[in-house]
Amino acid sequence: MTTLDHILTPRHVAVVGASDNPARIGGRPLNYFLHYGFEGEVYPVNPNRDIVQGVKAYPTLSDIPGPVDFVLIAVPAPAVNDVIRQAVAKGTKTVMIFSSGFAEAGEQGAAWQAEMAEIIRGSHTRIVGPNCLGLFNHAHRFYPTFTSSLEYAPPIEGNIGLASQSGAYGSHLYFVARRSRLGINYWITSGNEADVHTAEAIRMMAEADDVHTIMAYVESIKDGDALIDALDVARTNRKPVLIMKVGQSEVGAHAASSHTASLAGEDAVYDAILREGGALRCGSTEEMLDAAIALKPRIYPAGKKVGLVTISGGGGVLMADAAEACGLDVSPMPEDAQAAIKEVVPFAGPRNPVDVTAQFFNDLSLIDRFTALMLDKGGYDGLVGFWTTVAANPNLSGEFITRITNALEGRDNLLSIQSLIGPEEIVKQYEDANLPCFEDPSRAVQAMAAAMFFGAQFNRAPRSQPALPEMPSLPDGPLGEHEAKEILAKAGLPMVEDVLVKTAIQAHEAVMALHGPAAMKIASPDIQHKTEAGGVVLHVTEDLAAQTYNTIMANVSHHSPDAHIDGVLVSPMVTGGVEMILGAKLDPVFGPVVMAGLGGVFTEIFGDVTFRKAPVSEEVAEEMLHELKGMALLKGARGNPPADIDALAATLSRLSVFAAAHGPAIESVEMNPVRAMPDGCLALDALIVKR
Repeated sequence: MTTLDHILTPRHVAVVGASDNPARIGGRPLNYFLHYGFEGEVYPVNPNRDIVQGVKAYPTLSDIPGPVDFVLIAVPAPAVNDVIRQAVAKGTKTVMIFSSGFAEAGEQGAAWQAEMAEIIRGSHTRIVGPNCLGLFNHAHRFYPTFTSSLEYAPPIEGNIGLASQSGAYGSHLYFVARRSRLGINYWITSGNEADVHTAEAIRMMAEADDVHTIMAYVESIKDGDALIDALDVARTNRKPVLIMKVGQSEVGAHAASSHTASLAGEDAVYDAILREGGALRCGSTEEMLDAAIALKPRIYPAGKKVGLVTISGGGGVLMADAAEACGLDVSPMPEDAQAAIKEVVPFAGPRNPVDVTAQFFNDLSLIDRFTALMLDKGGYDGLVGFWTTVAANPNLSGEFITRITNALEGRDNLLSIQSLIGPEEIVKQYEDANLPCFEDPSRAVQAMAAAMFFGAQFNRAPRSQPALPEMPSLPDGPLGEHEAKEILAKAGLPMVEDVLVKTAIQAHEAVMALHGPAAMKIASPDIQHKTEAGGVVLHVTEDLAAQTYNTIMANVSHHSPDAHIDGVLVSPMVTGGVEMILGAKLDPVFGPVVMAGLGGVFTEIFGDVTFRKAPVSEEVAEEMLHELKGMALLKGARGNPPADIDALAATLSRLSVFAAAHGPAIESVEMNPVRAMPDGCLALDALIVKR
């Protein structure tokens, strides 16, 4: 298995296309090697020069005597593959390609990129790129990149690994992280990902002892299972993963695809995979950096109960609003603790947020007493304090830091975050004492929520996956509703029983046998939206059955004259309960995924759906249902009886098993509506689309 050491700790490095000008793409990395003290051997390759930046140069890679561990390529695209062949012949471990003009540029470039994979097949050579900005290993002083960020902000010591598909944005992330005093020790930009891809980089970082937090910028994932595996390794090793997955909008998804010639899956599926994998999806650079700052102490609170302490009533309100928006528990202090606080400071606001007023800084010993009260009595998992400029006063900050750290001593899983404004050197003193700082109190609370998110993920029990039993086989040809229902019923899914009729007389007989009103629907593998074709009539009585059959056939003949018609389905009317949609689809990145949401007309209107990688257990299926905004309906809204959540979760789990067992043979499965009733659930319609 490839590790970060294989890629990022070479001893013999060749720069093919090396330039004597340190400002050029082929010259900047060589300049970095020389300037920052890389201790290995560096071989410039340039057929037009004997010396490049004071170092002996070689006409070709093959002319270099001895081994070469790492080859950096900065030559035009048509010449790249010949260099890769020379690298493979030398037994090179890593080839990294700056050059662009490959899959992102058209058919010829895509053909060259595909050829790369063939060249390295069967060898021990790995490719980073093409069309990438490079990488670095700060501890090894190894900087094969042409980003100019290193000139403005040299790396500092730290334990963050950063992987980015975008070179320029990866460089931007490095720069703003460095400005926030975040040390990045490993930085990898993967570009077009002809070989090494983002998910693999995340896994390598998750396995590295000197990486504590992983940041990633992702446009798409080429190997969905590899990402799931990488996130599982990171969670097992207690490594927080912060991911910016872009391309949420239609315009953004198209831009991502054209940028790196990537394949974009549905964004809601990405969201579910990241959440289930224990990664925090960040919507902005600021959110990612704030989370990384909060995670520096490597303290991951076990719960979501947060205590808010403030010298300003207004600041307390802001923090309380932010905490509720983040889903944190802002439980009030117990009555006896509130009374104890009032005894110490009669004009304090003792609830939660706890408003200690400016009196706090007239007597810093209050820090010890108030903190002990909040933690011992309130049982909080984290504390956020709003101090504005006061706690950064040089005459107070030293004692403040000492007292608050003493109050936290012995509480290893307790995180305390400060909101204050002050000189950088004083803020750094707080951070060195494992007290992360933010100017804005709302951001401080959001950062606490990020740390608490990972506390929950790291304490989560491993998920069990249901077995994949043998499922009913799929017949040849397209499947209509009647066939789909039969197959799903054989798979153990609750389906309404129906009768396929082919004449008006048969329709009359079928409705008569039900002894009650019926639903009648056209049966055709070519018509998916039956209502639009006039192919659905509800509450049909016995005396209208024959007429309804003829009406449906006439409507469909007019709407879809070329459709193959199997007949009309007659089923009993089922009323009551909550209409749900349960489905599964083949995602282009992650394979079979299962979906649940509000059904019927609400599906398209509200888009209240949730996804998971299939198969899922009944436990995970129930979690999915609880994620829906419509869960209030299932619990019984406005006096209606609650739905049978257990039965609905079991059905969703069983559907996920069906989809996973058939794998790529099925494009999609849909049960809509499924009526979730007080006792069980029942699917009234079903569709299976084969791939």
